[in-house]
Amino acid sequence: MKIRNVMHNKKEYMELLLLADEQEDMIDRYLERGDMFVLEDGGVLAECVVTREGDGVYELKNIAVAPDCQRKGYGKQLIEFAFSYYGDCERMLVGTGDVPSSLGFYHSCGFTESHRVKNFFTDHYDHPMFEDGKQLVDMVYLKRERPGGV
Repeated sequence: MKIRNVMHNKKEYMELLLLADEQEDMIDRYLERGDMFVLEDGGVLAECVVTREGDGVYELKNIAVAPDCQRKGYGKQLIEFAFSYYGDCERMLVGTGDVPSSLGFYHSCGFTESHRVKNFFTDHYDHPMFEDGKQLVDMVYLKRERPGGV
C-alpha cells in the first residue's frame, strides 16, 4: 500500500471525488488549489483533497474510498497521512452532512465538532442532497487539533 501526491490531471479521479461530493462544479471550487492524495493497493482505492485555509489551518475538502473497499481502514489511513504530511498543521477541519455514519467516522478519527453552516447544502447545491436516507441541510464542521497547537 502506498499514498502518493497527485500533482496533475486530478480530474482523472472524478469517479472517486463524486462519491464524496456529488456536484462537479463544487469540486472544481477546491480541486486545483488543493493537494490531492491517492491511496493505492493494487489500484487506486481512495483519495482525499486538502486545502490550506490559513496559518496552521487545513481543510479536508474531499475524502472517498471505493465502495467495495470501505470499512477497511483506508479512509483513516488517508486522514492520518494528511494530518502528519503538513508539519505546520495545528488544526484540520472537515465539513460533512449531519448524519450519524459520517459524524461517527470523523469522531473515530479524532475530530470533534467545531461549528455549523446553516443551510449549506440547500443553498449551494442545485439539487437536494441525501445521505443515509436523510436530506442534508446544514454543514457540520469538525476539527482535529495537534496537541499544543491552536
